[in-house]
Amino acid sequence: MMWLVLILIAAVFFIVAVANVIIVPEKHVYIVEKLGKFYKAKEAGFFVRIPFFFKITMKVDMREQVYDFPPQPVITGDNVTMHIDTVVYSRVTDAKQYAYGVNNPVSALENLTATTLRNIIGEMVFDHTLTSRDEINRRMCEVLDEATDSWGIKVTRVELKNIEPPVEIKEAMERQMKAEREKRAAILLAEGEKESAIHRAQAMKIRMITEAEAHKESIRLHKEAEAEGVRLLKEAGLSAEQIVRLQSMDAFKKVADGQATKIIIPSDIQGMTGLVNALKESVSDPVPTAEEQKTEPLTEQR
Repeated sequence: MMWLVLILIAAVFFIVAVANVIIVPEKHVYIVEKLGKFYKAKEAGFFVRIPFFFKITMKVDMREQVYDFPPQPVITGDNVTMHIDTVVYSRVTDAKQYAYGVNNPVSALENLTATTLRNIIGEMVFDHTLTSRDEINRRMCEVLDEATDSWGIKVTRVELKNIEPPVEIKEAMERQMKAEREKRAAILLAEGEKESAIHRAQAMKIRMITEAEAHKESIRLHKEAEAEGVRLLKEAGLSAEQIVRLQSMDAFKKVADGQATKIIIPSDIQGMTGLVNALKESVSDPVPTAEEQKTEPLTEQR
């Protein structure tokens, strides 16, 4: 019977000893009190707690925490009511101050965020609020970090998650955005038509220049051909007057081939015709050779 009691006492002692061996995880701090008073902030590791003397009152997570607070109604400086929800990033820097500085630190941080947001938005007009998120985030982070310093909390970042304006203002903003889009579309269309007109004008200019250059080249080649013809006529032994008459005859032929209803015939047309016939004969009759020129006088003497 005595052995059974000793075994029971040893078993109870072992269970109590095992139950009071505390292991603190990494990035955590346990607040330990001794007889109701703060004893120590136990960091990662293990320790043996003496029952009835030591008590763990709080387990503090030292990692950075993210708090997504619900939307808060705020009023701008121009009396526009809207709802804004915020996201606060913070971490505990002092476990003792976090445990004893304020009751329910998360609720205190939420209320402080709401009041700070109302104060900052109340100094701005609605349009400025929509375009100044970075400024609002910076000012809130500064105010919250300073206010929570005595709680052992470090606010690292504050973000406005969503800004929800009233329905009437949202509809007006959508109409304004639609008008702006239509305006930009009309401007782009006008610019496109302008560019198209410029390109068409440039293409027409290039075409006219090309046609003018082609006409110029045609006239040059025609004049060169006429000059070559005059040179050949001179080499054939025609005088300048005869060449002019031939050119007049050629011009007369062109006029006769046209659509004119009246044709004025020059008085010297008969002489010009004779000149043309003589030219044909001089071109068609072969030039006598030297032997033929020698034989002709002999024939006449006989």
